[in-house]
Amino acid sequence: MLKKSEIQFCLDQMGEMFPDAHCELIHANPFELVIAVALSAQCTDALVNKVTKQLFQKYKTPEDYLSVSIEELQNDIRSIGLYRNKAKNIQKLSQMLIDDYGGIVPRDRDELTKLPGVGRKTANVVVSVAYGIPAIAVDTHVERVSKRLAFCRWKDSVLEVEKTLMKKIPKEEWSVTHHRMIFFGRYHCKAQNPQCEICPLLDVCREGKKRMKGKK
Repeated sequence: MLKKSEIQFCLDQMGEMFPDAHCELIHANPFELVIAVALSAQCTDALVNKVTKQLFQKYKTPEDYLSVSIEELQNDIRSIGLYRNKAKNIQKLSQMLIDDYGGIVPRDRDELTKLPGVGRKTANVVVSVAYGIPAIAVDTHVERVSKRLAFCRWKDSVLEVEKTLMKKIPKEEWSVTHHRMIFFGRYHCKAQNPQCEICPLLDVCREGKKRMKGKK
């Protein structure tokens, strides 16, 4: 695995490449963010934003989502993968927010993960983006980049990746690092055809060096 100084070099380079990295899910408040992140599972942010543009005009509060039939809500998000299950979770989490939290999205990660359809990654996004609490949400991009760059081990679980990053990155940099790693993975170190030949991290990237050797 990379040394701490090498990891910092990688993070500095990502910062230079993507200085304006941010959450690309469009939302106006913590509740909309919870819904948007829940919808984004196995789906692109671009598609979620397309759907939520109309969705957030129609539904403003947890009560709004409970005022329609499950079939109507399913139809509103039909273009998103797993829409039946996601619609069910949205109504369940809306009910739980009303019953247990006075309609307010909790600031605590453990409380957030009690909500149907909200896993650790979603909770980390919400506490970080909505409430400014340092957190690292490990999505597919963060996991891929972490393993390719040897920030952690290939066999590590998502939780192990998160814990490793939390140990190796200063707490005050967790949230911005999360966004930069997502941008780096989404737009540069892609799952297919990563841009190794123009990557400023190639000298410290074992996987990149292997790929470049294979192209010779």
